[in-house]
Amino acid sequence: MKKYCCFFLLLFTFFGNAQNLRLEDIMKGDEFIGHQPDNHRWSIDGQTVLFDWNPNNEIDNSTYFWNKSSKSPQKVTTSNPMYDLDFMATQKDYDVVYYTNQGVLYAYTKSTKKIKKVIQLADRIASVQRSSDPNIIFFQQNRNVYQFNTKDFSIVQLTNFRTGKENKSSKEEDSFLKDQQKELFQFVRDQAKADDWYEAQSKSKKEKFPKEVFYDKSSLEQIKASPDGKFVTFRISDYPNQPSTNVENFITADGFTRQEKARAKVSVEGFSKHKFGIFNVEKDTTYYVSFSNLSGIKDAPKYYQEYEDLKGDSEYDIPVVMQSPVYSKDGKNAVLEIRSQDNKHRWIVQLDLVLGKITELDHQHDEAWIGGPGIPGYSFSSGTLGFIDNATFYFQSEATGFSHLYKYNLKTKKKEALTKGNWEVRNVQLSNDTKSFYIITTTTHPGNRSFYKLDIASKKMTGILTNDGNYEVELSPDEQTLLVRYSYKNKPWELYVGANKPNSDLKQITFSTTPEFKKYNWKTPEVITFKSEDGTTVYARLYQPKVENKNKAAVIFVHGAGYLQNAHNYWSTYHREFMFHNLLTDLGYTVLDIDYRASDGYGRDFRTGIYRHMGGKDLSDQLDGKKYLVEKAGIDANRVGIYGGSYGGFITLMALLTKPGEFKAGAALRSVTDWAHYNHGYTSNILNFPETDPEAYKKSSPIYFANNLQDKLLMLHGMVDDNVQFQDIIRLTQRFIELGKNNWDLAVFPVEAHGFKRTYSWVDEYRRILDLFNENLLQK
Repeated sequence: MKKYCCFFLLLFTFFGNAQNLRLEDIMKGDEFIGHQPDNHRWSIDGQTVLFDWNPNNEIDNSTYFWNKSSKSPQKVTTSNPMYDLDFMATQKDYDVVYYTNQGVLYAYTKSTKKIKKVIQLADRIASVQRSSDPNIIFFQQNRNVYQFNTKDFSIVQLTNFRTGKENKSSKEEDSFLKDQQKELFQFVRDQAKADDWYEAQSKSKKEKFPKEVFYDKSSLEQIKASPDGKFVTFRISDYPNQPSTNVENFITADGFTRQEKARAKVSVEGFSKHKFGIFNVEKDTTYYVSFSNLSGIKDAPKYYQEYEDLKGDSEYDIPVVMQSPVYSKDGKNAVLEIRSQDNKHRWIVQLDLVLGKITELDHQHDEAWIGGPGIPGYSFSSGTLGFIDNATFYFQSEATGFSHLYKYNLKTKKKEALTKGNWEVRNVQLSNDTKSFYIITTTTHPGNRSFYKLDIASKKMTGILTNDGNYEVELSPDEQTLLVRYSYKNKPWELYVGANKPNSDLKQITFSTTPEFKKYNWKTPEVITFKSEDGTTVYARLYQPKVENKNKAAVIFVHGAGYLQNAHNYWSTYHREFMFHNLLTDLGYTVLDIDYRASDGYGRDFRTGIYRHMGGKDLSDQLDGKKYLVEKAGIDANRVGIYGGSYGGFITLMALLTKPGEFKAGAALRSVTDWAHYNHGYTSNILNFPETDPEAYKKSSPIYFANNLQDKLLMLHGMVDDNVQFQDIIRLTQRFIELGKNNWDLAVFPVEAHGFKRTYSWVDEYRRILDLFNENLLQK
């Protein structure tokens, strides 16, 4: 009994103080913190600020507005097209703008603030697009493109896409009997001649209508008219019919279980097939673009050399995915982005619409996978790509190892870097006069998001908002005023407005945090660095207890998502964990939250450091973090625990199963146990495919190391998780049972998916985690 006295005294002191934290409060999340504003934007006239907010803790967010005459933000109660985002960016140069609402085409005149219903039909109208002629717009209806002249109100259908297969006329269907009848009987020949004459007469009087383009059972996607309306580009896609997974719901209203279909598993069979087509409106013809000569498209990846059955593959031809073209303002130049489906290649090409041919301009290649800010790591997503002027476009590339901004002149064929350094460009917006970019960067620190103006000609960067923290900036339409969503490490997101100038004074317009949240003196975790075993600098957040409370025990938190950053200087999406770490430090624990290898914000090589081995460098970074705690923070090496969710749960499992004895206890939440059972898009980037790179999957999957369990393991998982599915943790559980392991526990949450929603589930989950650490890490 004596050995627990200190522990109970500490708990009494902790929970007896009204200023300290309770799990029942902090696990309420935003209900306890205060719902922060999101989706901030300007009205189209630039006079009103709009955002989504929930200050009264209602079921969901509502739209709020604020302007200079407002004492405080007010809820939007009436529909107003000025508040519609869909048409603002692409139509800011026009007085009359066109948009759709519930399938109806409307016109809104900025100068008069009047709305006009233009076209309402039974079939919905969508995808409004301006042309190079200010009087002409394009819209889509039933997967076809229409040209609408706003001056004389004429409408012309430009395309005639149809599902199904083309039906050949009986004239084209030859047979022996038909040929024999024609050969033997004048009557049949005369009848055929008459039919041909009447058909010709009918065609001569018939209005010209676009030739049918059939796409059978395929998907018709990425339909886009050229600015002059002379061409329409499109993508025809065939997706694999892979077996889907099932998620079983056990808690239902009618008392019967309910099964839901979910994602497929990672497989080389997950490749889809795509064709990029051009419909020539004037010539009424359709043709398809070939991408077979792109650089590297037939080069097998290097890992093939490690497998005898793949070595020397001469048939390698990776499928590609192409995005819609991006056009210059005059419509004379078009560029588009193409990605290989193994995500190791990204091409930017110039498109000749008349000839249906491409010219390769830029090729980005990585033996791991293409990604980074402005260059999504998913082959079906498009990156930063736009025109500065009619001959020059801009894009982002990780050619130097960090994502930077480039421009390319189509006349001179010259590529030029606009930014450089061991930092990243996170966001890009071209100024109204096209002479500058407004960019968000990590120049001051990997954990900051700073706002700069970049002069294109001189490449000079002028800092506008550069203090520690994260600035999410929306410029007013005239670029005179900044609408800023800002947060700091221990200060949640709020909205501010200020002049667009360096060191602008920002006026706060939302006040979201609750009185309960403000009562506690939230710690400001220090962002520290340490060296990994291979010499790489690793960033982490360090939460230190008061010296008099320090118990020499530590907890390492492993964030999820793999490619995500958490050791930064702004408010974390892991806000419950942030508050839990404050609770732990009040109990005397030291907490280290590491941006391990593959985390966001540190460049290409850091991101791809886990290629073909999850649980390699990302795990060794946790061990080096533990070493830092022991050597620099006075932590007892035998009293360190580890926990995390999703990818963090996976790392926790790998820590206990591949490095037994390093951590006294671990809690693995919603964790991947076998990567061959995870999804295609994420997993194939890092581990390739189970069929072609099985060794990568074996050394990266905890289930293969289940026999090594010796430290205390707590597993927690939602039963209706459609991301990391419940089957994953059940398979590992069965392995433990068959191997006779008994140092583990499994807690299941019947109504929770991957991201828990209900406070009672969060409380139960983190009470178990807290008990795990208290029972195994505190001195007894």
